[in-house]
Amino acid sequence: MAVEKEKSNNKKRVFRFKTFFWSLFSFLLIALILAVFLFTQNMLSGLPSLEQLENPKQSLASIVYSSDGEEIGRFFRESRVETRYDSIPEYLVNALIATEDKQFREHWGVDLGRVVKGIINTVFFGKRQGASTITQQLAKNIYGLKTRDESIFDTITRKVREWITAVQLEKTYTKNEIIEMYFNTSYFGRGAFGIEMASGIFFNKTVMELNIPEAAVLVAILKSSVLYDPIRRYNNALQRRNTVMHEMFQDGYITEELYRSYSELPIEVHVEESTQKFKSSIAPHFIEYVRQKMEVMSDKYGYDLYEGGLTIETTIDTRMQKLANRIASEQLAIIQNQFDKLWDWRKHKEVLNDLIDRAIKQRGDYITAQDVNDKKMIYDKLKKNDAFVDSVQTAAQTIEVGFVVLDSKNGDIKAMVGGRDISSGRGLNHVTQIKRQPGSSFKPIIYTVAIDNGLYPAYPLLNQPFDFNGWMPTNFDSTDIGGFLTLRDGIRNSVNLIAARLIIEGHVPLWQVRRYAEKMGIKTRLNLFPSIALGASEVVPLELTSVFATIANRGIYNEPISILKIEDNHGIILDAFSPISSEAISAEAAYVITNMLETVINDGTAKRIRTIHHFHRPAAGKTGTNSNYKDAWFMGFTPQLTAGVWVGFDDQRVAFTGAYGQGAKVAAPIWGEFMREVYDSLDFPIEYFEPPASGDIVTVSFCKESIYEMGSPRLYSSDCNSGKLTDII
Repeated sequence: MAVEKEKSNNKKRVFRFKTFFWSLFSFLLIALILAVFLFTQNMLSGLPSLEQLENPKQSLASIVYSSDGEEIGRFFRESRVETRYDSIPEYLVNALIATEDKQFREHWGVDLGRVVKGIINTVFFGKRQGASTITQQLAKNIYGLKTRDESIFDTITRKVREWITAVQLEKTYTKNEIIEMYFNTSYFGRGAFGIEMASGIFFNKTVMELNIPEAAVLVAILKSSVLYDPIRRYNNALQRRNTVMHEMFQDGYITEELYRSYSELPIEVHVEESTQKFKSSIAPHFIEYVRQKMEVMSDKYGYDLYEGGLTIETTIDTRMQKLANRIASEQLAIIQNQFDKLWDWRKHKEVLNDLIDRAIKQRGDYITAQDVNDKKMIYDKLKKNDAFVDSVQTAAQTIEVGFVVLDSKNGDIKAMVGGRDISSGRGLNHVTQIKRQPGSSFKPIIYTVAIDNGLYPAYPLLNQPFDFNGWMPTNFDSTDIGGFLTLRDGIRNSVNLIAARLIIEGHVPLWQVRRYAEKMGIKTRLNLFPSIALGASEVVPLELTSVFATIANRGIYNEPISILKIEDNHGIILDAFSPISSEAISAEAAYVITNMLETVINDGTAKRIRTIHHFHRPAAGKTGTNSNYKDAWFMGFTPQLTAGVWVGFDDQRVAFTGAYGQGAKVAAPIWGEFMREVYDSLDFPIEYFEPPASGDIVTVSFCKESIYEMGSPRLYSSDCNSGKLTDII
């Protein structure tokens, strides 16, 4: 009985053990299946999709070109420019394969022999050896498969992902396409993404221009852009470069003789020069102006300006831009030197105190100080700091400039200097982002309305002061009054009373001033008071320059153009731009006002352009100086080019303190020097201002005394006592 009971208990124990064993086995099997499933899911979730493999997205810089084919800027998050396989020298490809992946042409994405060898060396000999193929490295470059601070599990996961992705890449692309993608996606340090950028930044060359030692340097950098930087770690870079060339020799890509001769050469990099070329611009304010316009258009075309690899062709002529930069800088230095000698902050203490107050309160240490006492301590310390006060004074009395050149015939912006800082373009663009009173440079609009309303250059007006509802303008020279002056004389010598009388005597209604100004290029809303005759309403320099370009273009207004063409990274044209034109004034009125403005340069307020700056081509223009010498202007044109110059200060409480700050003396020299040099250096044919073909412009003679004495002009006849005056009507 006891034996049978024991047997029964044994059976139960066996049954319970079998039940436990199969339960445990089932649990472990399910756990294993689940772990494999989760591992696979995790593995696959980190892999790029088929769409990503077939269309890998790269961050490509958009490049801005001038009209004469020079690169002048770029927009990027990663400064990368694509290059095609056909543009990569064969020895550069050979250097890469010899150094990074000798079996590249044979394997299918993963080199199992290198993997096994790498594991053995790492585990048994403690020597870490990379086994990644070029294709695996490409996978990391494009899809970001590598993570920082990864665990062993992460490393295994990443490696498997690399293998799978590498195999897929080999199935999707040819070997040459993989090489091309690898060079375009690799980072070479110093902001250089891709081989084309690296060639430019390190050697100031295109990739096609590289020689073998230079190609070897760039391949060396691929191992580590930090350890083998040829500037900071020259010896490391030299040794690694020679290693690359030795591998090329071992694999038969170069001879031993070439290897030895190349190994003795130093590494000659040109980082400072090429960084300037590739990261800066000769026209930084213009580049920012283009960027703003491209941003506005991005929704319409659906591009990413900073990653889309666009090609943007602009209107800038680099030859003109370089001249504009240099001449503006040279003339500003002269003007600044004179201003600094005459300006005295002791006479402007209130302004200086306010400037110091604002400068202190805008500082980071003052803003972040939590305690009131800390703020007061910082404030008091800085206010007594001579160096700080001097820096505030220097900034406030720095003369700024806005200088723009347009093609007279189509409105293309050929050069733009937006401010004194022509290297970085920081601060306001003084061509497009300021509004200032134009002074007498606005008068041609007033005279144009008068001409279109039936007046003519020999028409006389009384040169006498008046009181018009409390408005009592005066001439610059208060003694220059009396008698009658013709419109030509009025604009030649910028006589305020003549321009003002055109308004108060009804020859030029204010509503017509706004209408004509808008049609000729002024988009800023004008204040329609009689003082607008003297330029009392603020305008944007680019807009006023457009007005003069309209006159130069026989009355046809062209909206200023900065962008000619936009292409995507495949060379497909997204859009091309042509002038948006409209007839603003008649060709006859444009010719008459042009003829009058020629007088200003030939024998008027801007005659220094002829006598001092020696520019003798056909030209017309107008000086401008607003009240208290705050702003100086010169607007002028030839048949081919129209240019506008503004000179002044960002803080208008600072101003030129006398007649030396007139437009004729501080703005016109920039215009005159530029025009002389641009016409001397570029092949412009001689063109003249021709009258319209209508034949409506005629030359007639007037009796002098009827104009200058009686004020009632009559055609010349035999009873004229004092001779004749000849002019056009």
